[in-house]
Amino acid sequence: MAKRFTKPAINWAELDKRVPPEQKPQFLVFKAKADNYLRRVNASPPEPPKINWEEYKKVVPIPDLVDKFKSAYEAYKVPVPEDTMTAKVDEQWKSLEPAIKAYCAEQQKHIDTASKALARIAALPKFEDMTMETVYDMYPEYRLDPVNKPTFWPHEPEDQYGYKPPAPPAGAPKEPPKKK
Repeated sequence: MAKRFTKPAINWAELDKRVPPEQKPQFLVFKAKADNYLRRVNASPPEPPKINWEEYKKVVPIPDLVDKFKSAYEAYKVPVPEDTMTAKVDEQWKSLEPAIKAYCAEQQKHIDTASKALARIAALPKFEDMTMETVYDMYPEYRLDPVNKPTFWPHEPEDQYGYKPPAPPAGAPKEPPKKK
């Protein structure tokens, strides 16, 4: 006989946390259908009803008819489809696990980099307390040095004498010529 489910195997509370807000209506429809199905399964008995064959033998005039029905009733088995998909799903999951672990490791590197950047930002003084001298002490590459590196106002790199724009990355589309 097939395995009877008496409670859902899905952790709906955990799944609800992972559903994006824009997909909540579809999730609620799916959950309602699953709950409805489980209620219908639980409403029917797990075993077929027992029949009092002796009572039928007393009532039915044909002697062997009740025995034929009894043997046919007991011989009948409800066909239950064979589970062939669980093995395939488990196999796919095992083949995907290394890719998932590699992806998680790669994302962990990004998380570590972002955490370091956030820690660096958190270590900065409050914006209200910073002065230009503080910024120049922390980031000397942005400091104006009129003696060693004189610049013209507005002191932006593209406004300086001899400025060359950075080369575009390899494979980037070239800009079309400007119309005059």
